[in-house]
Amino acid sequence: MSPSLPGSPAVGTPSRPSPLRRHRHGLAATALLAWLAAPGAGLAADEALALHPEADKPSWLATWSSLRACKRLVAGGLREVPDDRADRFLGKVQEDTALCRGGKRAVEALGRDTPWVDWQHYWATGAGASRNANYDDGWLRPLVGGLSERVHLNPNDRGIDGALIDLEYQRVELIKFNLFDNATYRDYVQGRDGAPGSTLTRWAAMRLPPEHPEYQAVGGDAEQLCRGELIRHRTLTGICNDLRNPLMGATGTLFARNVEFAETFPDAGHTDLTRARHGDRLGPMTPDPQRISRELFTREQSRPELCNQGRGLPGHAAEAHCDYHQAPFFNVLAAFWIQFMTHDWFSHLNEGENDRTGLQSAGCRLPDDAAAALGCRPGDAFQPSLVAQADAPEAFDHQGKQYLTRAHRTFNNHVTAWWDASQLYGYDEVSASRVKRDPEDPARLQLVANDGHGPGYLPRFGPGCDVAPDDAACERIHPAWAGQEAAAFPDNWTVGMAFYHNVFAREHNAFVAAFREQAAATPDADSGLRDPAEPARVIRYRDVTDDELFEAARLVVAAMIAKIHTIEWTPQLLYDEPLYRGMNSNWSGLFHEHAFMESALSRVLDRLRASDDERHANAWYSVLAAGPGIFGLGSERYADGSLFAKLRGRRDDIWSLENPDHVNGGINHFGSPFNFPEEFITVYRLHPLVPDLLEVRDLGAPDRIHSKVPALEGFRAGASDLLHEHGLADWALSMGRQRLGLLTLGNHGQFLQNLDMPHLGTDTGKLDIAALDIIRDRERGVPRFNEFRRQYGLKQLTGFDDFIDARLPEDSAERRRQEALVAKMREVYGQHVCDAGKVISHAQRDAAGHYPDDCLGHPDGTLVDNIEDVDAVVGWLAEPVRPHGFAISETQFVVFILNASRRLFSDRFFTSSFRPEFYTQLGHDWVMHNGPDGVVMETATSNGHRQPVSPMKRVLQRTVPELAAELDPVVNVFDPWARARGDYYSLEWTPRPGAENDDAFAR
Repeated sequence: MSPSLPGSPAVGTPSRPSPLRRHRHGLAATALLAWLAAPGAGLAADEALALHPEADKPSWLATWSSLRACKRLVAGGLREVPDDRADRFLGKVQEDTALCRGGKRAVEALGRDTPWVDWQHYWATGAGASRNANYDDGWLRPLVGGLSERVHLNPNDRGIDGALIDLEYQRVELIKFNLFDNATYRDYVQGRDGAPGSTLTRWAAMRLPPEHPEYQAVGGDAEQLCRGELIRHRTLTGICNDLRNPLMGATGTLFARNVEFAETFPDAGHTDLTRARHGDRLGPMTPDPQRISRELFTREQSRPELCNQGRGLPGHAAEAHCDYHQAPFFNVLAAFWIQFMTHDWFSHLNEGENDRTGLQSAGCRLPDDAAAALGCRPGDAFQPSLVAQADAPEAFDHQGKQYLTRAHRTFNNHVTAWWDASQLYGYDEVSASRVKRDPEDPARLQLVANDGHGPGYLPRFGPGCDVAPDDAACERIHPAWAGQEAAAFPDNWTVGMAFYHNVFAREHNAFVAAFREQAAATPDADSGLRDPAEPARVIRYRDVTDDELFEAARLVVAAMIAKIHTIEWTPQLLYDEPLYRGMNSNWSGLFHEHAFMESALSRVLDRLRASDDERHANAWYSVLAAGPGIFGLGSERYADGSLFAKLRGRRDDIWSLENPDHVNGGINHFGSPFNFPEEFITVYRLHPLVPDLLEVRDLGAPDRIHSKVPALEGFRAGASDLLHEHGLADWALSMGRQRLGLLTLGNHGQFLQNLDMPHLGTDTGKLDIAALDIIRDRERGVPRFNEFRRQYGLKQLTGFDDFIDARLPEDSAERRRQEALVAKMREVYGQHVCDAGKVISHAQRDAAGHYPDDCLGHPDGTLVDNIEDVDAVVGWLAEPVRPHGFAISETQFVVFILNASRRLFSDRFFTSSFRPEFYTQLGHDWVMHNGPDGVVMETATSNGHRQPVSPMKRVLQRTVPELAAELDPVVNVFDPWARARGDYYSLEWTPRPGAENDDAFAR
C-alpha cells in the first residue's frame, strides 16, 4: 500500500516514460512489517476512547467505499522509487490512497491542493477526533472481530500504518537522492572497482593521514584497520568508530551536504538555474538580516514595560511578563535539551571563536530613521565563519552529465560528529583538559558539594591561561567562560546547559557506584568487558581499572542520551501515534517482542549490507531495519543452521571480538561517509523555543511561580550562579512545568536580539542572534526556502499566500496574524514581473513533466512574490500547516527523517558494538532497561500504550531523588509536568489531577 503521485494514471503506474520499476518489494515489506507488528491503533482492544463529537463517523456506504479503495490500491501495485530526483513522491497521494487511509476527510484535504504532506489527514494520526469513531465506539469492531487488527479492516491502523509507509518512502528517497559528502562524492557518483558508488564501504579520504599520531597504529600507508585500544572505547577525537574508515566523523572533518553542490551558495549565482531563480536580488546582506529579524521575528508585547526587552523587573519580581506564543505540549526542559544535543553534534567555532582576523557588518543598512524605528543597530558586527576550502571545486563528467566534487566552500566540524557525549567528555586534547575527574576515584567525574553534603555540582573553572599564563594548572578557556562550571564544551553556556551537564555527571557517577557495588558483591564474576588485545581473557569485576570503568561509563551515558532523544524527546516533539511508533521502531524495532522475526530480518540485513546491488540494497535495508530496529543491529551473530534455533530453545551467538566483520558489521553508511550536513544545522536554529523569562518555582510549593528570571541572566557564569542559587530540583521543576515557545514567526525572544557580546569589541557591544542565524545560513550556502524544499522532495510554494492556512476562519485571530506576517514578508522580500521562459530548478517536475519556471504557475508577465528569495529559516518558521503535534515544520522534519536515522545507522557503538565486551554487562543492561534494576513499567497507559518508565524520568529519579513525588505522574519528562495528557495525543492545556491550582493555568 504505497502512495502514488497525483496525476499519474493509476497507483503504481510510472509517472515518467518507462523508468525501471524498482524497490516495489521493499515498500511492500514496509506494509508487511507494519501489518505484522500492529498492536492496534494505540489502544488495547477492550479499551474505549472518550467520545469526540467531531470524530469521523462514516456511514456504511462510506465505510464500504473506503474498503473498496483499499482493494484498488492493493490491486494497482506499489509506486516505484524514481530514477530521477525530479520525479519524487513529494508526500502527495492519489484519491484511492487517501480514501483507504482517511476516508472522505482525507479526500477533501486533497482537493485543497496545498503544498503540505497528505498523511496528516489519515485516520488516527492526530488527536482523538482524528480516529474513526465507528471503530472505537463499537459497532464496527464487533462486526469484523479481532481479525481486523491483522487484516486492516481496522481503519485506524490503516491510517497510522499508511503514514508510516509514506514516511518510510520519503526516507528511501532521501537516502537515494540527498547524500553529498564533500570528500568522497566523485566515488559516490562514478563508483569504484566495478562497485556502484552507493554501495561503497571504504574511502581513501577517510584514512588517517601520515601526520596523525595513530597513523602507524591503524596500518600506516597499507590497508588501514583500527584495532586494540583504538576500538575498545569511544576515542577522544572520534576516530575508529568505523574500523575501516578511521577518520570518519572525527573532530575537524568536513561537514557534508544534503543538497546538490551546484545549488549551494545561491547568492553567488554560480549556475544558470540560480541566476534565473533569484535574478540579481540576493546578496550576503540582502534582504537585510536585521530588518528580517525586527519585522518578522520579534515578539510583540502587550505590556512592554513588564517585559523590559526580556530583562524583566527588579528583584526577579513574579509580576514581570513577556508575551510569547506557547506550545501546550512541550516544556522548557525540552528547549535546553536540544541545545545540550547540538553541542555534542556540531560546531563551526574553534574554542568559541569564528574567524578572528576581522569583523563584518551585521546589517541594518537602512536610513537612520528606519533603523531607529525598527530598533536595529548599524554598528553591530560579527566574526565571519571559519572556512576550510574556499577555492573553486573541481568538476567531473559522468554519463554525459557534469558534477562538482564538493560545494563551493566547505567548513570543518570542530567537534566529533558521533553521538558520543563529547560535550561532557571532550573531542580534542584542549577540551579534554577541561574534564575534571574525581581525584579520590578517577573513574568518577568530580562533583563538589557546596555544603559538604550530597552529590554536589561540577567544579567551576579556575583562572584562565589568559590571566595566569605562568600557572601550569591554568584553565584552557576563552575569557568569556570564566566563572562557569567546567565542561568540555563550555560555549553558549546557559542555565539549561548547566542543569544537563550536572545531571549527566551524576548519572555517570551513579553507574560507577553501581558497578563498584556489584564488584564488591561479586569480585570474581565476569564483568563482560574484554580487551581486544586478549579477547579470550575474562575480565573480572575486581580487574576493571579506573580508566576502563570511566570509558564504560561514557559509553553508557552516551547511549542513554541517544535513547532519551530518540524515544522520549522526539516523540514529544512530534506528538502523534505514527511518530511514536516510528521512533520506537528506530530504536528497538517493530519486533522487539518477536525474537524469531527479529532474528530472520537481522540475517536479511546482513546480506543486504554486503550487497553491491545499487538498485535494491539501500532501499531494502532502510525499510527492513524497522523490524529489529537500528539500535543493536549486528550485535548478535548466528551460524547459518541456527536461524530456527529459537523455536527449539537454542540460539548460539558466534559474535567475536577477534573478527572485525563482527565488530564493525552492523553499520551502514549507504555509500556516503557520515558527518552532519550544513542543512541539518539550519533546521536546528530553534531560538524561539526559549522564553524571555524563566518561571522559577520551589519544590515545597510547586504550583506557585515565585519569581521570573530573565533567560539573559542564565548565560555564561550567570547560568552556574543561578543553578546553585535555586538547586537542580527546583530548576527541574521550573523548567519541567513551563511551556516553551512555538517555532513560528514573531516569536524570537527580545533578549536574543540585544545580546551582550563585549568580546567582539564593537561600538554597540551587542549582537542580534536572530539576524546572525540568517547570516550564517547565507555564509554557508544554504539554499533559500523553496529550493530547499524541492531538494528534499517536498512540494514547492507558489507565493507568500501559501503561508496562510486556508482552513482557518477569515475572522480568526490566527488567520489575521498569518495575513499580517505575509504582508510583512511581501514588503521585506518584494515582488517581480515573472518570465515563464526561465526554468528555475531541475529538482522537481510536475505531472506533465515540466520543470518549474519563474512564474510558478502564474500567468507569464504578471507580478509575483519573490517566494524563491525567502531564507530557509524564515520559510519553515512561517509554515502554517503541520502534522498534528509537530513542534517543528514539515520542512525541518524531512531533514530529520534522513539524518536522525543515519546517526544511528553509522555508529558502531549503537549497532554491532553494543555489547558487554565494550559496555560491561551492567552497562549493556543499564541501557536496555533504563537503569540497573530492570525494566520498570508505568502503572497507567498513555495514548493507549502501556510503556516502561521513560529513560529521562529514570535518570532524574536517580540523580535528583527529591523529585520523586513530582515525577510520579509524569509520563514524558518533556511534556509540561502539570498538563493532563488526555485520552489520545491531546494538545489541550488543561491541568492534571492535583495541579488545578498551578499558576500557569490561571491565565
